[in-house]
Amino acid sequence: MALSMHSKDKQMDSTKYVRYTPEQVEALERVYTECPKPSSLRRQQLIRECPILCNIEPKQIKVWFQNRRCREKQRKESSRLQTVNRKLTAMNKLLMEENDRLQKQVSHLVYENGYMRQQIQTASATATDNSCESVVMSGQHQQQQNPTPQQPQRDANNPAGLLTIAEETLAEFLSKATGTAVDWVQMIGMKPGPDSIGIVAVSRNCSGVAARACGLVSLEPIKVAEILKDRPSWFRDCRCLDIMSVIPTGSGGTIELIYMQTYAPTTLAAARDFWTLRYTTTLEDGSLVICERSLTSSTGGPTGPPSSSFVRADMLPSGYLIRPCEGGGSIIHIVDHVDLDVWSVPEVLRPLYESSKILAQKMTMAALRYIRQIAQETSGEIQYGGGRQPAVLRTFSQRLCRGFNDAVNGFTDSGWSLLDGDGGDDVTIVLNSSPTKFLGSQYNASMSPTFGGVLCAKASMLLQNVPPALLVRFLREHRSEWADYGVDVYSAACLKASPYAVPCARPGGFPSSQVILPLAHTVEHEEFLEVVRLEGHAFSPEDVALAQDMYLLQLCSGVDENALGACAQLIFAPIDESFADDAPLLPSGFRVIPLDPKTDAPAATRTLDLASTLEVGPGVARPASEADTNSYNLRSVLTIAFQFTFENHFRDNVAAMARQYVRGVVASVQRVAMAISPSRLSSNMGPKSLPVSPEALTLARWIYRSYRIHTGGELFRVDSQAGDALLKRLWHHSDAIMCCSLKTNASPVFTFANQAGLDMLETTLVALQDIMLDKILDEAGRKILCSEFSKIMQQGYAYLPAGICVSSMGRPVSYEQAIAWKVLNDDNSNHCLAFMFINWSFV
Repeated sequence: MALSMHSKDKQMDSTKYVRYTPEQVEALERVYTECPKPSSLRRQQLIRECPILCNIEPKQIKVWFQNRRCREKQRKESSRLQTVNRKLTAMNKLLMEENDRLQKQVSHLVYENGYMRQQIQTASATATDNSCESVVMSGQHQQQQNPTPQQPQRDANNPAGLLTIAEETLAEFLSKATGTAVDWVQMIGMKPGPDSIGIVAVSRNCSGVAARACGLVSLEPIKVAEILKDRPSWFRDCRCLDIMSVIPTGSGGTIELIYMQTYAPTTLAAARDFWTLRYTTTLEDGSLVICERSLTSSTGGPTGPPSSSFVRADMLPSGYLIRPCEGGGSIIHIVDHVDLDVWSVPEVLRPLYESSKILAQKMTMAALRYIRQIAQETSGEIQYGGGRQPAVLRTFSQRLCRGFNDAVNGFTDSGWSLLDGDGGDDVTIVLNSSPTKFLGSQYNASMSPTFGGVLCAKASMLLQNVPPALLVRFLREHRSEWADYGVDVYSAACLKASPYAVPCARPGGFPSSQVILPLAHTVEHEEFLEVVRLEGHAFSPEDVALAQDMYLLQLCSGVDENALGACAQLIFAPIDESFADDAPLLPSGFRVIPLDPKTDAPAATRTLDLASTLEVGPGVARPASEADTNSYNLRSVLTIAFQFTFENHFRDNVAAMARQYVRGVVASVQRVAMAISPSRLSSNMGPKSLPVSPEALTLARWIYRSYRIHTGGELFRVDSQAGDALLKRLWHHSDAIMCCSLKTNASPVFTFANQAGLDMLETTLVALQDIMLDKILDEAGRKILCSEFSKIMQQGYAYLPAGICVSSMGRPVSYEQAIAWKVLNDDNSNHCLAFMFINWSFV
């Protein structure tokens, strides 16, 4: 009895609270830093190795570590909640300020409305007064006699004059950022919140185009200002930014005279440049301001550098208001307001230069997203795989965009020169013979003595009724639909020791497949960097040398269909397996920019050569067949550019290959555009071409006969089975009918589909072979098919219940019922498996 009481007392002693000395806590903390959850053996070892812990039981050590982990968890949660609370407080302050601004705007509009009504009433009351005309003419005559005096010319040698311009710019910028100087309209889908990009608005009825954004970031104002001033790092269209002069001001600020060049978005428009004054100062409340405007004859100031290759654009007062936030971080107000001289571009391209939504996506939101990206990388919230630093991956993305932009624009001062064409003006060929264009500092004349330079083949098209995001997503996921493996082999050969083993592409290329390996993405997934492995397959001995795996570094952006005004692009460059940080890149790819819908645009549901569209002016009557029958017409501009290296003696061969290849890519994109054009936007599109061939006729006969044999019913009624009657009825059947291979050692792939089936899968007959059956069925559909497969093979058919499948573009499709049956050939052997999806529709 005494023994049992003693053991009970000992158990109570081991579980009671223990007060640890500072030395003991320090020893336990050291172990916790190395291993927050030590095992039982590790705790016993700790007691043996640390004499100051010898009087503490292992169970008490275990409890200490449990409490320590709990405190750490609570500390992290408290820190997270405090961060969220600070964000919500700052966002609430921002929304209250925005609400005040909107109330001022409403009051201003009400006043203007009352004034206009009074003016209308006054004008109607005096409409019969013949003296009105004389009064108006007298006023105009007086205005001509007293023209508005221009401001005197101010130059860089007069800092006081530049400071006056800077202060005027500051006042105008603040009136746009926090006042009612511009009528702002919030962009759809830009809802404020602690994790959102911010409040984004675009201008309405103002000169030029303007966009405004307000957001919250976790960086300090000084760091934010440093990032925003480095415009080439986040503005992808910025070619260069040169600070020509820096003048300090008495208040501790600076005035900078800046010359900036920007890239043109497509091949048929001139690039823009800006000559601006940038003023950086601090307000009384501690806010940092960076404001900027163009220096013109009306504003005064020195004259900017001349440039014959650019059109001088006008930057109206714009800039950044950066306010410190309580508890850390900053609230940013961004205003971009420019006049891009829209009248200097062809009429069909003018929407690119007069759309505030495009400006918001390319400049305003790009700046805010880049700052948020840097903030999350700095705090460690973003983890990248492959051991790559975020700065290295950002550099790769910038190099891909910059290389593609440089190829599209082909500036003469970068070494580009035009190559004579072959009589057609659809594809432009430009050359750059600079030895450092591709290899840069790695160029060695002794290593490549016959290096000729870089050649670029480029073209532009106007697309009708093709969503840019949908097209780029299709081009990314179905590379075999448009790419030539032989051309990819030639492009990758420039990275090898003997770079010109394949001087030109073989017609038809080689069969290949692609594997996309994610590398990095931005915070909101609007842009992602990836490595694409191209796997070649040789079907003959002579193809073995060429059927090798290749790698592409690929940048994809703008694939969100809900982003208004977003540019969608797919840019890629061959890269060596080593994937070095300074690897040479030669980017090629596609860029699709949406045009604002217009009711007077041609309604042809096909792709057009943009050069031919430019010939159709406003005074040229279009045929009645091209009259617009829809009130809404989606248009976009597609720019294609492919770059190749060449040897001196192979220049003409490579140029001919590049021209032919780009024309083939254009034709492929036209077919793809026809296939993926949404039915609601392409109601006038004719039916897909009937695949009339002996194989198709035979397959249609087998599908029809097998259905009748297995089910005892008729798939459709047909008067005669002669000729192509069966194929026509099968092709135009209202339900989606498709066939897939029947292999036990490989995933079933689709081999045929009727018109409804292609519409449901959102693909073409050519790309159908890239789609596997298990990729379009959801998990429930795959389980049902597996359970019914033995029944299909024994009985010959089976009915499948209603379900959901997925198109090749990722859109969900619902169907009421499906029928699966074996298709037998003339020898009654299993040829393939047929499916019919009844009453399908996109969800």
